[in-house]
Amino acid sequence: MKLPALPIAFPFLFGTVLNGAAEISFNRDIRPILSDTCYHCHGPDTTKQFPKSKPFVLTTLESATKDRGGYAAIVPHDADASELVARIFSDDPDEVMPPPDSHRSITDAQKNLLRQWIAEGAKYEEHWSFVRPVKAALPSVADAAWSKNPLDAFVHARLLAEDLTPNPPARPEILVRRATLALTGLPPTPAEVDGFLADTAPDAYEKLLDRLLASPRYGEHIAASWLEAARYADTDGYQNDGGRTMWPWRDWVIKAFNDNLPYDEFSVKQLAGDMLPGDDIQNVLASAFNRNHRINNEGGALPEEFIVEYAIDRVETTATVWMGLTAGCARCHDHKYDPISQKEFYQLFGYFNSISERGKAAGTDAPPQITIGSPLQNPEAAGRLATLREELAKARSALGTGGQPAWETKVLAEHRALKDPAWLTGEATASATAKVILE
Repeated sequence: MKLPALPIAFPFLFGTVLNGAAEISFNRDIRPILSDTCYHCHGPDTTKQFPKSKPFVLTTLESATKDRGGYAAIVPHDADASELVARIFSDDPDEVMPPPDSHRSITDAQKNLLRQWIAEGAKYEEHWSFVRPVKAALPSVADAAWSKNPLDAFVHARLLAEDLTPNPPARPEILVRRATLALTGLPPTPAEVDGFLADTAPDAYEKLLDRLLASPRYGEHIAASWLEAARYADTDGYQNDGGRTMWPWRDWVIKAFNDNLPYDEFSVKQLAGDMLPGDDIQNVLASAFNRNHRINNEGGALPEEFIVEYAIDRVETTATVWMGLTAGCARCHDHKYDPISQKEFYQLFGYFNSISERGKAAGTDAPPQITIGSPLQNPEAAGRLATLREELAKARSALGTGGQPAWETKVLAEHRALKDPAWLTGEATASATAKVILE
């Protein structure tokens, strides 16, 4: 789960460069224009579609290319024959789209982009979150020696496309700082920097990365983004914001990252770990993802209302985190911009409306709850804890037979040999106090 997520930080590397005859992407370049300027009247919301008698929508190729009586909004590969192009370039206020009274506008650059897209075939694409990722072919670059790994090839290709020259390699002390901050959220210690600088092996950088990925700090740092998306908190979020005990779930997430838990298992356990076969309490704990929503304990709160609110929160969060969709709009109507209907929203709602909540908290940690044992209760930790307890008992026994007074006498004798033991006896003089302050 660790390394495959890294390319997400560089989406610009895999897009087509928009210059000259570069191919246009519907999802990246066209859908935003249509959503902002056209979908208000020609989108999926059936209550707003125009004209009312024969709704005309631009959300699908089938509707956009349908014969409307000798013309079509879009004629693939023929921009001049497309009514959409004629309307957006028109100077007639009765014909131009979007109409003046819509208070929407479209720039010349956007008009030309729509024209080019139609000329290229008006290829529609599914919503990006539904498109299966496909491994991209490595671009051919002029200086293959510069690329040390596949990601470098994409970086170099984009630099060349923008007529930019790669920077020289960073100095080792900069590399160790960048890597340590990126993977642990903390700067390297002086000893860690010195150790990296002293390592002259060809794979020194790879060993550095392996060490950082194996650090417990890695999971703590990387988990922060997931906890944010999962709306994690140790308080309820409403009114007096009472406390809740959710840190065991937080620790589960951190451990999952540190253990490199596969993403499918990571997902299933959080969404439905309580439904997995067996009696693994950790799987049940993972499903606390679904209880991270705000919980109301205000006196006038209606339990039935907030049972619904909690389920809706779970639907919206799950859609955002795992589906890449903003599903909240479909709570009230078919979504204008993301492909989800109101019916589908409440179908999903049904999955998350089966928790035995009361809808209103009474104090802290609203039920349903589970009891999670301390990490020290695992066999290995328990053995170590028993050993430490034995050592502590021996130390206490020694103190009880004169060890403590003997140790105090020894320490006092050592410190009385100092030139200024006034601090030890509590009889500090003004000069002694002044000396401490000045030093």
